[in-house]
Amino acid sequence: MNLQNTLPAALIVCASILGCIMLRKETQDTSTPLSHVVPGDIQEGIETHIEKQSRLGAGYFRLSFEGKELRLKLVRIHTEYLATLEPGVHFACVDLACADGTVYDVDFFLSGEPGGTIVTETTVHKVNGKPLYVWKQRSDETWHRVAVDEATPELLGVITGRDEFEFVYRAFLPEISDFASLWLPLPTSDAFQTIDVKAIDTPAKYEILHEQEYGNRILFMKLGPEHSGQTVTMRFQVQRLEKGVYDAESSDGNKYLQPESLVPDAQMFRDLANSIVASKAGDLVRARALYDYVIDNLRYARFGQNWGQGDAVYACNARSGNCSDFHALFIALCRAVDIPARFAIGAAVPSERNEGGIDGYHCWAEFYTEGKWWPVDISEADKCSRLAGYFFGHHPANRIELSRGRDLKPDPHPSSGPINFLAYPVLEIGGKPAQIKVVFAFSRNFAGKL
Repeated sequence: MNLQNTLPAALIVCASILGCIMLRKETQDTSTPLSHVVPGDIQEGIETHIEKQSRLGAGYFRLSFEGKELRLKLVRIHTEYLATLEPGVHFACVDLACADGTVYDVDFFLSGEPGGTIVTETTVHKVNGKPLYVWKQRSDETWHRVAVDEATPELLGVITGRDEFEFVYRAFLPEISDFASLWLPLPTSDAFQTIDVKAIDTPAKYEILHEQEYGNRILFMKLGPEHSGQTVTMRFQVQRLEKGVYDAESSDGNKYLQPESLVPDAQMFRDLANSIVASKAGDLVRARALYDYVIDNLRYARFGQNWGQGDAVYACNARSGNCSDFHALFIALCRAVDIPARFAIGAAVPSERNEGGIDGYHCWAEFYTEGKWWPVDISEADKCSRLAGYFFGHHPANRIELSRGRDLKPDPHPSSGPINFLAYPVLEIGGKPAQIKVVFAFSRNFAGKL
């Protein structure tokens, strides 16, 4: 990248593009901890800047946007996108939120060396996950801004047809003071994805559990204090097909009318769903009405408490959340009017670049009618209204499914009970839930990406 060409154009490199710089380092040394891939000095520099500006702003990071002053609080720094563009020039992507829960994805450019970086440019890129613009690379490797309504589906996150990539799943074990157990998803092949396990590197002997209810495979390990600070790395070669409406594999629709811990059979969902589908004939029309309701009434916001659990009651009451909350509410509403619906989770692989970090898990849903399953992705449709029609009946090729279903009960199972859903590792130390850090990365090697 010729920085002299890119910087004058308002420093127009966004976080999703800059992730490719990071993975070049990632793929050179796959045993290197994340802290060596994402420079800690960049994170320290942006944290110092936000803290200083917040002190000057009476406790708020103040930012001018669309003719008004926003008063923001730090939510998180996207460590997977921190990057050094060239010596002394750096990039950071940060989520900041207003008191009303509106989350702004803000891009920062910094200059200087470790311990002395200063912010040179600040721009708002997304509001509640909705991009204000996207970026496209020119032939000379510089980037230019493209309006969302003029962007191709690929620039908006969708690869049709097929995709192929290596997916890297890496979990970093914390300090382990007692006996511990670890459960991780082990993706399986099906009609839409082919999984080739390239490597599983673990600090302890593992076994593969076969979860019976939904057919998941789960990597299971018993750990001890001697495994503290070590890393679990799994590498998969993935071939993925775009998923459209497809024939049901069996007549098990009734199975997906049953409640789950966080998607209960509740009167509130029956009342709401019936009011939404009143006078609408046919399950396909009714499902579309429920889909549109969730888009129109929920705000995508990874902010506050209780979001991200796939809690349908929370989503219904708070009217906000992430992909798991959007789809939990949709599934609850479908089941309330006797439309079978089910859940799956994995990761969405960026479409506009060919390598880099991935910003956490992503989940989606399917509903059943007239002998067919219809894929939906409501949170992605919410982010870009142009794609709302596509995501009612399609899942793009650029994703990997790690597991499916809720309330998973492998044997052995966690002491805390069934697994809510399985994308990130489940770790218990001394029989109690414990936090564990996980990062996803990918490298696309399919020539002629569609």
